[in-house]
Amino acid sequence: MSSSLDQLSINTIRTLAADVVRKANSGHPGAPMGCAPMAHVLFSKFITSNPENPKWPNRDRFVLSNGHGCALQYILLHLLGCNLTLDDLKAFRQTDSKTPGHPESHMTDGIEVTTGPLGQGFANAVGMAMAQAHFSATFNKPGFDLFTNHTYAICGDGCLQEGVASEAASLAGHLQLGNLIVLYDDNHVSIDGDTEVSFTEDVCKRFEAYGWHTQVVSDGDHDLASITDAVENARKVTDKPSLIKIKTIIGIGSKNQGTEKVHGAPLAPDDIVQIKKLYGFDPEKFFYVPSEVYDYYGQFRLKGKKAEAQWNTLLENYCTEFPEQGGEIKRRFANKLPEGWEQHLPRYTPSDPAVATRKLSENVLNKIADVLPELFGGSADLTGSNLTRWKSAVDFQPDSNGLGKYSGRYVRYGVREHGMAGAMNGITSYGGMIPFGGTFLNFISYALGSVRLSALSSFRVLYIMTHDSIGLGEDGPTHQPIETVAGLRALPNILVFRPADGNEVSGAYLAAINNITRPSVLCLSRQNLPQLEGSSIENTLKGGYVLRECTDARITLTGTGSEMGIVVEAAKKLESEGIKTRVVSLPSFELFEDQSVEYKSSVFPDGIPILSVEALATFGWSKYAHANIGMTTFGSSGPYQQLYKKYGFTVENITDKVKKTIEFYQTNPVPSVIYKPF
Repeated sequence: MSSSLDQLSINTIRTLAADVVRKANSGHPGAPMGCAPMAHVLFSKFITSNPENPKWPNRDRFVLSNGHGCALQYILLHLLGCNLTLDDLKAFRQTDSKTPGHPESHMTDGIEVTTGPLGQGFANAVGMAMAQAHFSATFNKPGFDLFTNHTYAICGDGCLQEGVASEAASLAGHLQLGNLIVLYDDNHVSIDGDTEVSFTEDVCKRFEAYGWHTQVVSDGDHDLASITDAVENARKVTDKPSLIKIKTIIGIGSKNQGTEKVHGAPLAPDDIVQIKKLYGFDPEKFFYVPSEVYDYYGQFRLKGKKAEAQWNTLLENYCTEFPEQGGEIKRRFANKLPEGWEQHLPRYTPSDPAVATRKLSENVLNKIADVLPELFGGSADLTGSNLTRWKSAVDFQPDSNGLGKYSGRYVRYGVREHGMAGAMNGITSYGGMIPFGGTFLNFISYALGSVRLSALSSFRVLYIMTHDSIGLGEDGPTHQPIETVAGLRALPNILVFRPADGNEVSGAYLAAINNITRPSVLCLSRQNLPQLEGSSIENTLKGGYVLRECTDARITLTGTGSEMGIVVEAAKKLESEGIKTRVVSLPSFELFEDQSVEYKSSVFPDGIPILSVEALATFGWSKYAHANIGMTTFGSSGPYQQLYKKYGFTVENITDKVKKTIEFYQTNPVPSVIYKPF
């Protein structure tokens, strides 16, 4: 049975949800009202966190996977005293407010992850649980249980229909993540109406097949005791993640409760009046919180503050007994990298043999993995192709299956590109880790929903993408990315690298790992590439640089990645024919844009036509080049040498296009490609 104070708190959440969405004239009131009991149970009885320090490492994580319940998350943060005022609630969905339309991790204190698109939060929660399992296995010692937190998530029908959640749930079941507890708000309503029109599966049976522990609470609107018992039971199951299916009435108390009418639109004013009367509130009061509720939630805040203080003492005692490991924990959660780690990055000279950049990436991982213990990653079932596993790696697996251990750092993500990317966002948010994941570049398209949220969230996630162009050859156009890199370059707040040789690969890793506010995509070749004269790690950090200078040049050739060796050979041939040629390597558009106008103008000086060469779509190159050699169709099956000849990525075609470009600009002005401010 619930106490009167519990019921008052729940009703406060419900009436606040109605007011918040009504004031904004936009949003979803129904889910917060229906989920209020389960959320209250979690925060009053189970979740330990300190609102005064939302980043405390051993806090329990709470993820609202259901983006339609965002008002609920803001209300809870307000009640817990997490720097969110009633005025902030009144500014729900307003420009530059602390309460945007869907919670964003970098905007509002206490928000763990940005989960707007359905299913994303579910995958994030799996990543958080993976991180906790790894930290626990790596650092916990007898008498020093430093990492003991649980990850709790609330999800809805929409989340469980999204494929990303299915991928993540399957992975979590395999990994036996007993620290993960998901509460499923089973309200039978989606935007189109009753879920009987599209979603009639037995969710519990599906999750049992994934290897989850499942329970059902038949009355999630009133039966707080059953919700409490179910969570307690889930916490006792340590070798399986848990799903608790909780049946609720969406928008409970509304005239339209239980229907899609309360799902995605504000409740009518007269409806809110009768809701407040039903729950014993004054209908003339808006955004009202009884003092008893503030006091009640203040107890939970004090409990969390005390728990953190005890943990901090435990950590200091741990540091006394285990100074090296203790220092490692502090360093990693302070987001600091080991001193001098970058000195381990390999460097190359033109006398070194030609090597595929995917292999050069493997070389980097073998050099830095042991000096960067926070590096944690794997591949979506393409380890032998992505070359993402370093020699000393131990697989991240449950100790019980004999395939690895939780202290391992190499993840077998399986064929789950989207789930992998969503989990990596969760791993990043946990803190103290740098996740990476590999697949073929073409299949990052399967993961773009999560990649976009990596960028929006300012999360340092490394996407190691191989087989980066038509150069992958025989697999043909289904596997050959054409438009993919252009799409990635269009995303804000992301770094996209297409390195041309070993030095540029090392430079890409240096930039990606040093940049704590942007994810990075490394686009790597299958075919061998020469080590270029003039390349360097330092030059790569500028995004673009002059690889081969020439005074009185008549043309600048530029490009990226696997085509740069061909471009250099074309430049030499042009020189032999008396056509002076400059060569610019542009491994990262984004880093190049970060440079000064003066520097960019020195790389692409006015008055000289520029021809770009890249075995991908030419879309986006108009920013830097007057003419292009690239892909305007899908690719073909065949050895890459034949494909490069077929599509014009040859010395002969480049020199021919150069001559035509020079001829055109002899009688036409050469526009500047570098924007110069007034």
